Amino acid sequence: MVIFEDLHWIDEATQEFLNLLADSLGTAKILLLVNYRPEYSHKWNSKTYYTQLRLDPLGKESADEMLSALLGDGVEVTSLKRVIIEKTEGNPFFMEETVQVLFDEGALVRDGVAVRLTKALGELKIPPTVQGILAARIDRLPAEAKDLLQTLAVIGREFPLSLIRAVVAKSDDEINRLLDDLQLGEFIYEQPAVGDTEYVFKHALTQEVAYASVLIERRQQLHERTAAALETLYTSTVEEHLAALAHHYGRSANLDKAVQYLTRAGQQALNRSAFAEAQAQLQQGLEGSKKLPESPERDARELELARTLAQVLLVTRGFTAPETRAAAERARDLAEKSGNLAQLVAQVFEIWRNFFFSGDYPTAGLLADRLLYLAEREGNPTSFAFAFRAQADVSFYRGDLAGAEEHFARWSGFLDADGFRQVPGAAVGAIATAGFCAEALGHAGSARERVGRMIAFARDSNNPYDLAVGRMLESWGSCMLREPQRAEIAATQALAIAEEHGFSLVRNMTRLHLGWARAHFGRAGEGVGLIRQGLAGLAEAGSKVGITDHLTRLAQAQALDGKIDDAVITIEEALQANLEELVFRPNALNCRGELRLKLDQTELAEADYREAIALAQTMQAKAWELRATTSLARLLERQGRRDEARTMLAEIYNWFTEGFDTADLIDAKSLLAQLSD
Repeated sequence: MVIFEDLHWIDEATQEFLNLLADSLGTAKILLLVNYRPEYSHKWNSKTYYTQLRLDPLGKESADEMLSALLGDGVEVTSLKRVIIEKTEGNPFFMEETVQVLFDEGALVRDGVAVRLTKALGELKIPPTVQGILAARIDRLPAEAKDLLQTLAVIGREFPLSLIRAVVAKSDDEINRLLDDLQLGEFIYEQPAVGDTEYVFKHALTQEVAYASVLIERRQQLHERTAAALETLYTSTVEEHLAALAHHYGRSANLDKAVQYLTRAGQQALNRSAFAEAQAQLQQGLEGSKKLPESPERDARELELARTLAQVLLVTRGFTAPETRAAAERARDLAEKSGNLAQLVAQVFEIWRNFFFSGDYPTAGLLADRLLYLAEREGNPTSFAFAFRAQADVSFYRGDLAGAEEHFARWSGFLDADGFRQVPGAAVGAIATAGFCAEALGHAGSARERVGRMIAFARDSNNPYDLAVGRMLESWGSCMLREPQRAEIAATQALAIAEEHGFSLVRNMTRLHLGWARAHFGRAGEGVGLIRQGLAGLAEAGSKVGITDHLTRLAQAQALDGKIDDAVITIEEALQANLEELVFRPNALNCRGELRLKLDQTELAEADYREAIALAQTMQAKAWELRATTSLARLLERQGRRDEARTMLAEIYNWFTEGFDTADLIDAKSLLAQLSD
């Protein structure tokens, strides 16, 4: 049996562990028992082995039984029990604390084994909330005990004796006596520990109320004393306590130390993929840095914070989020101010990603040119990696496949540059686009080799974001190759990682590919729904990269669902969504031709096929040209123009030297055989 209590106070790292544990319980001989308040949410509802039980307040009979254990069954306390049950509404912790405060006040006394009231019921003043009860109990403590309890509340929910002694300016005997008093009053408990005595608050609410009772100025002083004590106690293992140091200095008046530790803790959280925790620490540090006196040192710290925060935000908020761009632009400004060219390149790259993923290819192209100019001035391999990645992506999506390949060739030598590898999604996305480019050019073997390289890199990076992005892009590439089974497998894996870590952009992109795959497996209605969900999420995030392809896949799924009219509307939208996004336009035209053919609009369908072929030829996109040529040849055969169909299809088919197991080449070969009979 594994028990977790009060999940509404859970930290991100423990939550990640709990998610993994819950996922592995299907066949394990383990009972996982958790409790939490209604505001806590989780993703276990769909699991067949998960059961939720509502914990209502104690009923009258159970509440009376609990109070009998606390007060006995004397006639004198019968009416008091009824009053307590009414006031506390059956909340057991509230009942326990109410009884305790009545003893503290002297309203209840023990007479041997019996309990009796010293006041009339009407004279009892029971606070209306459990927080009020706790505040009243804390106020009645002797001054020294109250002072220690407030100090402990600042230190945290749990605290080792060694840390208490380092923070509290009293002798060991005095500290031990006061700790014993607080234990007798059931404010804190001693708990087993290895090598040091540790204490814990009886309830998180007790700590909250005690903390709130500390005046702000004294609270800041106690936080700083606690942080200084942590530095002294854990000099050799300070890296293990960065989060605690960031917490305490962040709530002290020592802004300089607060910014220092918030930066280090945020970077550490990012390195272990605790993105939400990293974001909170870095944002707090950034706000603190702005309050420090102006100096080159302050600018350097703020640059590091803004740079790291931009990386975190692209994961938690997405490339196109205003917060992501704002952090990157602030970092860029600071890099320019400091003259740090390497940092300037990195931040212009983040801004480039914002415009690129928004589908603003003209602006992205200008930024890519600036990146290349800066990289040539700076000369660092990392800077060249950023610059060539930007150049290649813009070239690919605007239909300049030869240019994209040239940039990839120049860029690939810089893949292992540390600064580039460490940016979430940067290297994975670059290799994926190289794979897409190879697919479009008709080099399926090279494309698959690049996808394999991408997945290997994602695994080696030990970063769940890289792996989620890698699997998502693998599923997209499988869609382009018309491989629904592979697309579904990769998309399912990507979606699981994205759901676990809250990668919203990856989750929405993956739904597009998973929906397309499901539509090809006879679940077209489900597929259309998934694609629409993904598109809605991307629209909300402002992401438009690949929109032509996404809408084309929706039209294909709608057609499989028998909704031809809806598909026609969607494909028209795809062709108008972003006129700069030429790379996917031949496939969209081919799709419109297929739909028009279903509506017996033969001439219009033929015009679409021929336009798709011509555009693919200008881009040297042999795979897209083959697809559209196969569609046109099939139409010409229906019209009795077999020789024309065979000649044009044989010409493009004979160009290929690899990828003969792909759907497009299999279809073309089959049609050629049919045309040759």
